[in-house]
Order: sequence, then C-alpha cells, then structure tokens
Amino acid sequence: MRGSNHTGMRQFNERIVLQAIRHNGAIAKADIARLTQLSTQTVAIIVARLIDDGLLIKQDRVRGKIGQPSVPLSINPDGAYSLGLQVGRRSLEVLVSDFLGQPRHRLQFHYPYPDPDVVLPNIQKGLADMQALMGDNWTRTVGIGLTAPLSMHRWSNLMGGAAGKALERWENIDLLAKVQEFTDLPVEFAKDTTAACIAEMLQGHGRLVDNFLYVFVGTFVGGGLVMSGHIMAGQRSNAGAIGSLPMGMGSASDKPPQLLQLASGWQLEQTLEQAGFDAQLVHQDAIMDPAYAAFVTPWLAQAGQALAMTAVSATALMDLDAVIIDGSLGRTLIDALIRATRERMQHYNLDGLQPPTVMAGTVGAHARALGGSLLPLHTQFFPIKDIFLKEDLA
Repeated sequence: MRGSNHTGMRQFNERIVLQAIRHNGAIAKADIARLTQLSTQTVAIIVARLIDDGLLIKQDRVRGKIGQPSVPLSINPDGAYSLGLQVGRRSLEVLVSDFLGQPRHRLQFHYPYPDPDVVLPNIQKGLADMQALMGDNWTRTVGIGLTAPLSMHRWSNLMGGAAGKALERWENIDLLAKVQEFTDLPVEFAKDTTAACIAEMLQGHGRLVDNFLYVFVGTFVGGGLVMSGHIMAGQRSNAGAIGSLPMGMGSASDKPPQLLQLASGWQLEQTLEQAGFDAQLVHQDAIMDPAYAAFVTPWLAQAGQALAMTAVSATALMDLDAVIIDGSLGRTLIDALIRATRERMQHYNLDGLQPPTVMAGTVGAHARALGGSLLPLHTQFFPIKDIFLKEDLA
C-alpha cells in the first residue's frame, strides 16, 4: 500500500503509515517513507500526530549503523480497543481486542438455544460487565462488531420444539438496532462466518495466502471467500455462502440436500442426543474416543465427502490457493474432518484443475467473536481498498 502526497489525504496517509508498521514491525521513519513513498516531512508530521494520539510508541534507539541512530516505531497495543459481540446457537460471546488485534478479555453466556428474551438481556449485561472489567481503558474503545447468523428465524423448522418457537421471534427483531440501544459506541454487523473469515484473513493464514475459501464448521457450516487478499461478500451476500451449495443434481421431483444439511455439527449433535449422550461432546476432544466411533465415523465420511465436493467445485470457479477449514467443534474432530476432506478429494477427476491445499484454520472456536472485534479497527484504522492508491509505474 502506498500513500499520496496530495493535500487533503491526512486520514488516508495516517492509515497507510499504520499499515506499513503493522506489516513490517518496528521500523524507523526513513523506512516508513521508503515503503509508503510519502515524503520524509509528511511521515514526520504523521508519526508525531500518531504518537500524540497514543497509537504509536517509540522503541529504543538502534546504534551501530552508518549515520544517526534510528528510533524504531511500533504499534501501541493499548492505543485502541474494540469489542466483538457474537450471537451463536448455544452461547453469546463478548471479546475485547487490542490495537494489534489480540484478544484481551472474553466473557461468555451459555444457553440451550438463542431465545431473544434470554439473548438480548445477556447482551446488555455483557456490555456492562465488560465496561466494568476494562475500567479506564473503556475510553479507548472505538466500536463494537456484532456478528450473528443471517435470518436466525429460518432455523426454526430445523430445530423444532421450544427452540423453534423461540427462533421464530427473531424474524421481527432488528438485532443491530437493539444492540445499538444498549451502547453509545458505534455498532456494525457482519454475518458470523464472514467475521470468522475476517479473523483468519487478518490474524491467520490470510497474511500469507491471498486466495482462499474459508469453511467454518459449527452447529451449522458456513464460509467466506478471500480473493487477492480481500474478503468478497457480493452485492447480495452470496459470495462464500457455501452452506447453500447443492450436493448433487436436482430434478423436478427431487431437490438435493445442501452442504448445510450434510456437513454441520448439528447432524452429529442430534445423533448423540438420540443415543442418550450429551450433544456438547462435539466441542470436546473426548468425542474422538472409540466409544463414540459409531456416531463420529459416519458423520466424518458424509461431511468429508460434502466438503470435498465443495472444494473441487469452488476451485473450478475460482483460482484458489487453499481451502481453510476451522470451526467451533473440538480441535481433534476438526482435524479428523480435514483429513477426511483431503482423502475424499482424491475421488474426484481433477483433470484441468490445480487442486488447492486443504489447511487447518489458525484462529479456532473464537474466530467469529475475534473477527467481529476486528471490524471497527479495520473500519477506523486500515486503508480502504483501491482509494487514492498511487499507480505503480515500475
């Protein structure tokens, strides 16, 4: 990313400088000027302002080189904070990230299903509890990133019973507006799997992999798409919406199942419950004990086959470097699912395709909340894609 020396670009140039330091670590002003192609004077003015604002800190002088000793500058982790608020099927999570995007505090509230009469009061309580926990640092909190599945009321038919009736009530609730009523901080929304993808893009493999399909396997499976280092949402939010991907050929009398119905944790949860076991085993390493093999092995075969078809189909449409699989299920179960997906991909004719690498995600179960917390930081402090960029004539 390069800045512009044109007048009136103060905010953009500040973001360019911050981005250069994020990507390169502690560096001196001369190196910042070289990387951003901003003038030395412009960099000096920006750096002084960012130090005064508490966003940058000076490191010890570096001596022993030719010329004057240099003073490396680094991001101040305490320069700003941001909240992630993740509404899930079984829990609500409130997470605080510092200016480096690292988690600092986390609160969780558990429930059997997301009844709005339970979730909304817990959101209000969670925000109040987090403010008390952060103390004076709350004044440096810049916003809240809210994440949740789209159209939660559509789960009602799938879940049924009391859970289904509670979920129906979400149809007439504007979750973003409700959360904004609880706080003076600005609130922005992202679909939960998109937020998880953002976390992987900014804090995980996305720092080295430019083009990937992201798969998050939780109670329900979903995903995100990153191309050329940027997350793709699409005008209608269809990009990366892999949960709706058909798993077979359709006909007038027979609609094939979607990926959501074959590769979600929900199917394994239901099988365990029907056998008299705790459905929450899917989130524990104990799920891989031989005692549960009769339930886990068929699910892995089915989900691995479905994800393999998803990976191959996506690769035929987009030039992917990788398919990254993560989730809120137990780590050992996710690892087994990745192995199953790799194995099932060998069952496809890959002529004319360069298959992507299937990789384990690096963020894990808290990816949705972490991605939510990164949203306000990204909005307020990261350069906006393709705006005021210098043309590279080299």
